[in-house]
This record gives sequence, C-alpha cells and structure tokens, in this order.
Amino acid sequence: MPTIDANGLTIGYDVAGAGPPLILLHGATSDPARDFREQLPTLMRAFRCYTPDARGHGRTRWDTAAGGFSADWLADDLLAFADALGLDTFHLLGFSLGAMTALRVAVRAPGRLRTLVVVGITPDREPRASVARRLMDPVRIDRSDPGWAADLARRHDPGQGAGAWRALLPAIARDVATQSLLTPRQIRTIDPPTLVAVGDRDPFVPVDHAWRLSRSLLDGRLLVVPDAGHEAFLERPAIANAALGEFYRSTEAVARRRADTTATTATTTTTETTTEEVTA
Repeated sequence: MPTIDANGLTIGYDVAGAGPPLILLHGATSDPARDFREQLPTLMRAFRCYTPDARGHGRTRWDTAAGGFSADWLADDLLAFADALGLDTFHLLGFSLGAMTALRVAVRAPGRLRTLVVVGITPDREPRASVARRLMDPVRIDRSDPGWAADLARRHDPGQGAGAWRALLPAIARDVATQSLLTPRQIRTIDPPTLVAVGDRDPFVPVDHAWRLSRSLLDGRLLVVPDAGHEAFLERPAIANAALGEFYRSTEAVARRRADTTATTATTTTTETTTEEVTA
C-alpha cells in the first residue's frame, strides 16, 4: 500500500486503473474501499483512480485527540496530495465529509478540477450538525451499536492506535458544528462541470438543499437517488453508476479542454481517454 508525504502528513492511499486522474474522497469515519466499492470496478476501466485516507482515518496517521480536526485542513491535505503526485488537474469525487472537502477545494482552486461530483452534502450547517452530533457519540455507539464500534476499531486501530476513533468522531462532529460555511458567492465561483447527488431519504441533506446547491453552481446537475439514504451510491449502485457514466461521457470534451488549458507544469501531455466504459 503506497504512502506519500504531503502537508506534514504521510498519506496512505491506493491507486488503480488507467486513464485521466480521478481522486475519490471518502466519508467521515469510513474508508474509500468501503464507500466506493460499487463504483471503483467500473471507474477503474476509464480512470486512474486515487483513493487517499483522510487525516485521522485508516493509514493517514493523525492524533485527533491532541491536534483536533478541521474541514479546512482536509482541503489543504488534498491539494498537497495532488501536488505531491504531480497532478496539475484531475477529476474529483467526494462523499459526505469528502464532498465537503471537494467543495472547499473547488472554491480554492476551481481551475485544477476537470469535473466535480459531490454526494451527500449541503453547504448549510443544519441538519448536518445535529445528525452528526447524535450519530458520532462514542458512548451511544458503545452502548447501542457494538457492531459499528467493532467496524471502527478494525478500520482505524491499526493505523491510528487502539480506540483512536473515540476521539475522531466527536472531533468531526464539533467541526461540523463550528466550521466556516461556504458562502453563496464562493459557491458561484465553482466552474467545472459538477454533479450533485443525494438520496431522497438522506437525513444529513434534504433534497431541496441539494437542488439549491446544484442551481448555485455555474455548470451544475442534480441526481436524486430514489429510496436511498445518506449512502446513496452504496444503496443504489446501478442508478449511481449509470448516472456517473452519463455525466462523464457528457462532460468529456469540457474536461479535456480544462486539462489542456490549466496544466502548466506537466512534463507530458495528459489526454482524456474515452469514458464509454463507465456504465452501470
């Protein structure tokens, strides 16, 4: 499993596939292999897929108890990760916490993104903060959800230390409750083609929030996944994969132009390969 030094961290990541670069950002408390397990086999046929672990998660060690947690840091980490890999421009797909990171990166450096996909996110604080505060309570998890506690230990203990998730979860919840919010003006500066996806039963993101986000973007599209909650791409993979395929096919020419016009330091020319294989 490769690692790379970026922004003062040693970031653990996986890479697979061939084609233009696509970075996938997982959700809070999770990992890419879990969150994108239904999408990666298909995406790897058309893209070079990079799946980093966020700080404090999996193999990217960070002492959350001592150092805290911030969504802004994750955006710093992602841009430094891309720099360390020599990726001037790239496609970006984020879920939940990863989607918030993706939005912040898109505000800071829109020209580096060929396309953007965000799943399960709203720029509003509520209901995200209330749901996160309730769900990310280690006392509740130990008492009422021992299966999830075991999953969290299996996922994070090897890289972060025994029980580190008990500091990680409340730190994330505190950050959601206090983080600076992206303003409508900032969101309107995001110019890559963007797909905003949400489950119609997502407790974190009401559908009207996702609709409003998609309408605020310069080139936004909305996907409402029926009969799905927060993990819409896991719950309804056939719908999700078909929508991704159509999105990447329809934006291929724009993505190629963005790669050609914004990559200024690459030593070789990166060309977009066909995305016809990204199908359900």
